[in-house]
Amino acid sequence: MKNILIINFGGIGDEILFLPTLISLKKAYPECKITLCLEPRSKGIKDLTDNIDDLMLINPKGKNKYFELLKLVIKARFGGFDAIISSGGNKLISLLLFLTGIKKRYGFNTGKLSEKLLTKAVELNKKQYAAKMYHELITPLTDIKTEVPEINIEHEEKITNSILIHPGVSKLSVQKNMIKTITPEIWADVIKLLLENGKQVTLTGGPDDKEVVEQILKIIEPLNDSNFTNYYGKTRNLLDLAKLITKYEKFVCSDSAPLHIAVGLKVRTYAIFGSTDDKKLIPQADFVTALKTNDDCPIKPCLWDYRQTTCEKLSCLKFKAEDIVNEILR
Repeated sequence: MKNILIINFGGIGDEILFLPTLISLKKAYPECKITLCLEPRSKGIKDLTDNIDDLMLINPKGKNKYFELLKLVIKARFGGFDAIISSGGNKLISLLLFLTGIKKRYGFNTGKLSEKLLTKAVELNKKQYAAKMYHELITPLTDIKTEVPEINIEHEEKITNSILIHPGVSKLSVQKNMIKTITPEIWADVIKLLLENGKQVTLTGGPDDKEVVEQILKIIEPLNDSNFTNYYGKTRNLLDLAKLITKYEKFVCSDSAPLHIAVGLKVRTYAIFGSTDDKKLIPQADFVTALKTNDDCPIKPCLWDYRQTTCEKLSCLKFKAEDIVNEILR
């Protein structure tokens, strides 16, 4: 195969979790051109890997979604592709792939239609690390396995005794009432306790994190601690953020895209988890720790499996700053 089109819609975190699939394909077919079809909001993934040769930007979630999908079919049909691979569990994905006219079509098994229209319908197992789930799409094409994302950038020199804090989550998840992190007040208490323990602490974030960062700064900046650095707004893109993360001995964050960047960089990472399932979102590896409360919620983790939004109680996010810091300093 000389030319493969891969479709993976979602946020930047989804694209990072898809990296092992791309890495294994490149190893199996080193001369092959890989084109990744994704949402425009996630195009920065290309700066974090050399396993993507080209991007096809399609927005399937906007008001012109049917036009966008038609555009995808036309570009795929006339793109000279030898194979097409698509993630996602929608039953109509197999029909979309069939309409492209590409001879070799691979996707998840979503029923009889997928079994009929796909070259190989791969069994979909959502009860595992998402990167591994995606990777199973290419089992008909290669035996090569890549376990976790790999972001191949040069690491910066480490700052001694340092911790980087990224408290935010995507604005889209907030708008959808998917509350996935602790309050700004608890984040501020975590930073204060780390400073009291002599750590060099830096706070960072992107445009989506403006509100939470401003609330944290109202509490932290009056302390005028020389060991605290406000780095908010100084990373221009994902590559800048990735380089910044490599400078720190430890990284503390929410369940969000920066978590997956840090995992791809193999930086010692601690991530807040509440209603989402850490077993599906981080690898079982000694360089990443899921921080969770000992609440008695009978259906935790509930987001996506039981609910589409988080509940009002949010007992799964009632952390004590001391418990978070003790785990980080352990």
